[in-house]
Amino acid sequence: MKKLIFTVLGFFAVLSLSSCGYNSMVQLDEQVTQQWAQVENVYQRRADLIPNLVASVKGAANFEQKTLTDVTEARAKASSIQVDPTNLTPESIAQFQAAQGQLGQSLGRLLATVEAYPELKANQNFLELQSQLEGSENRITVERQKFNEVTQTYNSKIRTFPNNLTAGMFGFKQKGYFKADAGASAAPKVEF
Repeated sequence: MKKLIFTVLGFFAVLSLSSCGYNSMVQLDEQVTQQWAQVENVYQRRADLIPNLVASVKGAANFEQKTLTDVTEARAKASSIQVDPTNLTPESIAQFQAAQGQLGQSLGRLLATVEAYPELKANQNFLELQSQLEGSENRITVERQKFNEVTQTYNSKIRTFPNNLTAGMFGFKQKGYFKADAGASAAPKVEF
């Protein structure tokens, strides 16, 4: 009789574990990791595009060398920071975002400097690369938004009851979100 009771209890234990949410947590964790890889992919696309942009601008005009140096240095710094997708903490994402922000600011200064040189605006190569850069920035925005969405789904899953019990047992931890840079809520000032 005891054997039958243990068998029935074991059967119910196995059934209860199948609905504990472990497998869906693993799937969501993988979605977050995959989406982070896509975020890095679009940042890499931008980093690969920058040398071409700088070379095009250099070839078409001879202007402020400091701007080119700043872009090149910011690209190198942004490319050097790597984030471990298994440890997406708010701090690691903030560090990555800060380096990418410096690169974005340098590119903004580059584009603003170009406004002072009308012959560059007419250069077809520059216009094409400028368009590609704009497209890259749009891709980055879309992929960061998708990353935050899958992160929100994952974080919600591991924090709701009874999934939080399973998450605690198996070491699932909250992932960090991309956040706006400080001062991003203020509209940029454009001057000609």
